[in-house]
Amino acid sequence: MTSFRKTALVGGILYLITFIGSIPAAILVGPAINDPSYVTGAGADQQVTLGALLELVNVFGLIGCGIAFFSVVRREHEGLAIGYLATRLFEGAIITVGVVSLLAIVTLRQHGAVDGNAETLVPVSGALVAIRSWAMVLGPNMAAFNALMLATALYRARLVPRALPALGLVGAPILISHVVLSILGFTPGTVFTVIAVMPFFIWELVLGLWLTFKGFNESAPIAVAERARLAPAGAVAKAGAA
Repeated sequence: MTSFRKTALVGGILYLITFIGSIPAAILVGPAINDPSYVTGAGADQQVTLGALLELVNVFGLIGCGIAFFSVVRREHEGLAIGYLATRLFEGAIITVGVVSLLAIVTLRQHGAVDGNAETLVPVSGALVAIRSWAMVLGPNMAAFNALMLATALYRARLVPRALPALGLVGAPILISHVVLSILGFTPGTVFTVIAVMPFFIWELVLGLWLTFKGFNESAPIAVAERARLAPAGAVAKAGAA
């Protein structure tokens, strides 16, 4: 297995891990997010904390993607590699802020139940929910910016079929416009939300599957150059063993 194949395998699995972490987490944390009186009730603390842990799995997966692909993207363009890694780190940091908010809500509910003053904690809980909501607007959607870096590098280097990074390059600006409208106070309709999210969702899912099971195109110029760079070292090692 070549170094490029190993990188593709690791990166592809990490991409899939982000789906395994983020999708169930969004469901599990629902009680704390959707119920304004969560801190005054019996609560579903174990469910919510499990969702928070899965979101951390998502964070570790996406940061791992940035690290795994850095060396490959750098061979095509160092600026794209730095930008990809930086936006992945930013994405993970913002999502982590949302995780901390969830854990704080659970703590407030537990302390309120013990002290008997849960009602007074409802406004604080609402503020934490708002922080979590904005963290999920800014954090995961930062993937649109890192997709511009990664998809551009993959398209130029021909490491995967060009239709795949092209989908990311088309979907990223649409998703960014959706986020900007949300920040400016506009409420994008359901149809526009689906149009903004689905191409990007498909791009990341198919990329993860492709890299896991197919890997990078070994006939791409940078892959050929990497094999040529390593070939003399291998020849020397064989000669020394003989």
